[in-house]
Amino acid sequence: MRRLVHFGSGALFGLGLLVSDMIDPARVLAFLDVAGGAWDPTLAFVMGGALIPMAVAWRVAAARARPAFGDRFPGPPSGGIDARLLGGAALFGAGWGLVGFCPGPALSALLVGGWPVAVFVAAMLAGMALHGWRLGRRGVAV
Repeated sequence: MRRLVHFGSGALFGLGLLVSDMIDPARVLAFLDVAGGAWDPTLAFVMGGALIPMAVAWRVAAARARPAFGDRFPGPPSGGIDARLLGGAALFGAGWGLVGFCPGPALSALLVGGWPVAVFVAAMLAGMALHGWRLGRRGVAV
């Protein structure tokens, strides 16, 4: 049942990205082009619209003793802001700004975006594997 919930959540997220056209890198890059004169605020509206159901979900979760499909609710992250967090955020932001994709929209666009999306997803998976391998070699839990 848990896998079905995971699949349904992912499918709903992907559908939302598809309906809002956030799988189009040009739309995302236009959102990031604040000073260039071609700014497109659509992504801001999508993110703002996501706050409403998320606020409801947090209220419902706060009233529950435990999740419906899990043992416990996750707590806040234990680590603070460090070089790894800042470096990862910078790499993510640079990649997002250069290409117009982040992992969710890239996976959602995989079936309709052609070979450029497939190349991006392959590179993303390779980078994730390399990161996991590097952390594993250093003895850090992934």
